[in-house]
Amino acid sequence: MILGILSDTHDQRERTRRAVQLLVDAGAEAFVHCGDFTGPEMLELCALRPCWFVFGNNDDFSIPDLKRVAAETGAVCLEWGGEVTFGGKRIGVTHGHTHIDVRRLLAAHPDYLLSGHSHIAGESQVGPTRRINPGALHRARQYSVAVLDVETDELRFFDVPR
Repeated sequence: MILGILSDTHDQRERTRRAVQLLVDAGAEAFVHCGDFTGPEMLELCALRPCWFVFGNNDDFSIPDLKRVAAETGAVCLEWGGEVTFGGKRIGVTHGHTHIDVRRLLAAHPDYLLSGHSHIAGESQVGPTRRINPGALHRARQYSVAVLDVETDELRFFDVPR
């Protein structure tokens, strides 16, 4: 089961559209957005597959609209952080701008913890949890997204053209 992961889209409509298509082409069956949509149109682009998302520090003014679009599209809002199960794996999701949310989710020892905020793609291991940041589609040296095959644990990052 392949999960498409993106974050920090910051209202970059065309870039987000290209990123979503890249994830679809890579076989993504569902999406997780790790916050900082900035506007509800970005959620509409992501909701073409089952989609879970969290709020980021730049989403404060968009929260009512994001919740409305979630209700209209079936996307699942995890507020400021939460956990989902996909392909039998426990996946924590947060934006990452507060260490409190990161620590709270890590304390539950999910298989994966997905977050954004830093605009830098990367991964690390924290105890039993694999932390993944897909990068960003705005204010980044290289725009990127990621796909995770939860059955094989294979993670691939994709550069998104400017």
